[in-house]
Amino acid sequence: MTAFLQIDRLTKSFGSISVADDLSYELRKGEALGVIGPNGAGKTSMFNLITGTLSPNSGRVLFDGHDVTRLGAAARCRAGMARSFQVPQPFSGMTVFENAMVAATQAAGLRGKAAERLCLEVLEQTQMLPKANALAGGLTLLERKRLELTRALCAKPKLLMLDEIAGGLTEGECRSLVQTIKDIHASGVSIIWIEHVVHALLAVVDRLIVIDFGKKIAEGEPKAIMASPQVQEIYLGIEADA
Repeated sequence: MTAFLQIDRLTKSFGSISVADDLSYELRKGEALGVIGPNGAGKTSMFNLITGTLSPNSGRVLFDGHDVTRLGAAARCRAGMARSFQVPQPFSGMTVFENAMVAATQAAGLRGKAAERLCLEVLEQTQMLPKANALAGGLTLLERKRLELTRALCAKPKLLMLDEIAGGLTEGECRSLVQTIKDIHASGVSIIWIEHVVHALLAVVDRLIVIDFGKKIAEGEPKAIMASPQVQEIYLGIEADA
């Protein structure tokens, strides 16, 4: 099957610090891919390289049959890429609905009633419809995470990238958010999800990759990857020969 997203030997460094080291992998259409690795491994930088907010020193990003390596972030977003951020950054003085409308009009290119309909559908999907008229600056952490998800989905993405969206949530809040992400995945959206809350990832993703110092060190079935002594040593701090 032809890859929906292909990361082809991406490299990026800042002086002696490498955030992408000959990084290569593929994502199939409709797949959910999990990404783990220690802090500073280059996971968020990888998202920046995919979305075009960071340019690689070498390598390519191919998306939906096209080489998008030279496209800017706005063009990649319009092509079908959308992401959430580790720290939610809504327009705090605007309502939840207005935040959603920004994405629907500026990213998805919709206008008028079509934009409004999409926003209402997504707000219902993300369980934020009751908060549609609330100011974003007054939301709880879970609600801000859900608003991040809402804004990404209002861009009408083919590829949804989630950056530690479960971080900081209680166990119950995490379960609730995971169910929402499962529903989004079931609707056919391809997902790449960076997360430290591993049990949340394992509930959703089809495959897992591990990154350390910008380099892919493992890839495969999630439970098998988590049982790998190499992964446990690098990611969990458990010595391989312990």
